[in-house]
Order: sequence, then structure tokens, then C-alpha cells
Amino acid sequence: MEISQVRYFLAVAKELNFTRAAEQCNVTQPALSRAIKLLEDEFGGALFHRERRFTHLTELGRMVETYLEGVFENSRQAKQIAEQYVHLKKTPLRVGIMSTIAPDEIIELIAAVRGHHPGVELHLCDSDAKSLRRRLLEGDLEAAIYALPSNVPDEEVHSLPLFQEQMVMVVHLNHRLANQRSVRVKDMSNESYIHRNNCEFAGYADAILTEQGVTVSPVYWSDRDDWTLAMIAAGLGFGFMPEHTAKHPGVVPLPITEPEFWREVNLVTVRGRRHSPAVGALVREATQKRWFGERAKALSAAE
Repeated sequence: MEISQVRYFLAVAKELNFTRAAEQCNVTQPALSRAIKLLEDEFGGALFHRERRFTHLTELGRMVETYLEGVFENSRQAKQIAEQYVHLKKTPLRVGIMSTIAPDEIIELIAAVRGHHPGVELHLCDSDAKSLRRRLLEGDLEAAIYALPSNVPDEEVHSLPLFQEQMVMVVHLNHRLANQRSVRVKDMSNESYIHRNNCEFAGYADAILTEQGVTVSPVYWSDRDDWTLAMIAAGLGFGFMPEHTAKHPGVVPLPITEPEFWREVNLVTVRGRRHSPAVGALVREATQKRWFGERAKALSAAE
């Protein structure tokens, strides 16, 4: 059964005249009659009584009319939704955001998407980087913004660099290291540490500290960076955080050296997957935005 056949049937049911129905549907009468005949063959019985100048529905025709009206209306609505989706008039977009990214930058991106593409309906979720990558590959997300410290290329995804950010040691104002301009990894040894559960460097940095004989003692664990900062300010331990996240009047961020730790935050999509126009809109806005006052790394690298 084709939608055109349903449309022809409903036109005849309304007009009770094949000629007028054909004119309404902008087809020839023989073409309309053939379509109705194919529909009757599929249903296994006549849908109309054709009696000289009088045409009316058979009992079978009356029984299926309501259902075919529903089929046609659902088809019309589905087509309308598809047109809105393709032309960004009403297009949902599921995006994952790494929870450790400074919210001001993401809000600017959301505002840009909303301002230039008002039909894109952003559905945002925040989580740690590994969870976002998994949900992206499973199809639960269409795009994600996150960072992973590994230098090994991820062949399953396409990563568009947005910005780089140094990781810092965050201490309270009266900490023994608070007056230094930077801190070496070795200087962290024997310090109490507040572990950020969503830190993308968890496990990665541990190996580097072990190589240098550095031991830190995790004393608190937290899912939230604002709580972590409050605990640092209270003198409960130090934190390992992105420089732009370490904003609290009671803390001091110290760049880490020997070695330095940097994270590159990317807009990530699944390699080879066909994406919606809304993803294209997000990519354009993300690459045109100035991240912490600088152009997106993807544009800078292309120049």
C-alpha cells in the first residue's frame, strides 16, 4: 500500500466521484482508477460500488476509511516533522558536555547556537569523558565535548580541537606552596589530595607520579568541582584541576611543571556516521567561537 493510493481513496470517498477526485489529486482518472484497483486487490475486496452515475463506499470501504484517514494524517505529520528537521526548524540535538569544563564557555556556545539556529533544540547532559565517549558510540548522543589525556589516536571518533588548557595544582591561601609561581610534580609528595571523581587524568597522572617517586594521600572524593574548591579553600587538601575551573577566592592555582599537564578539549562525533544538520550547526558555532579569548584550535591549525 502506497500513500498515494490512500490519498486517492480518501479523495474518492469524499467526492463520491472518480472524475472530481482525480482533478483534486491532480492525476488522470485512469491513473486514479488503477491505484484504487491495486488497493482493492491488496485488501481483497471492492472499496466502492460504481453504479452508473452513483459511487458510494462498500461495507469494506467504510470499515477501512477511518484507519486510512489515520494513516494519511500520520504520514503528513511525519513528513512535516522531517522537513522541519532537515531545515533546522525543529531539530533536537543531544550533546554531552564534560562536567569539568568551565560553564561560562558552554553557555556562550549554547547562546550562539540558539541565536543563529533557533530551531535547534539542544538537549544537554554532563558526565565524565569516558562515559560521554561510550554514550556517543552507542548512539545515545550525537556529539560530545570532552578531553582524554591519551596521545593515542581514537580511530572510532572524529575530534575537532577547540582549546587547550593547563592543569594546575590548587592550594589554599596559607599553603606552604601558595607563594610560588609554579610547582614541580616532585613538590606534591606527601600532600593530602582531594580526588575529583570526574577528572579525565585519573589513572593517567598516577603513573607519572609513581615514576617520580611521588606519593599523595587521597583524603576526600568529590563529583563536584565547586565542592572540591570549597574543601581546598578550607585547607583539607590540594586539588588537580583545569586552570579555568580553579576559580574561588580562597584558593591559589599553581601551574605544574616537570612535567606539565595539558588537556585538549575537542568536539567529538562518531567517525563515518551520517549526522543531522543540527550537528553541522553546532560544529560551525563551536569553531567560530572564541574559547577563553582565543580562536578554536581547529581553525588555528588550518591556517
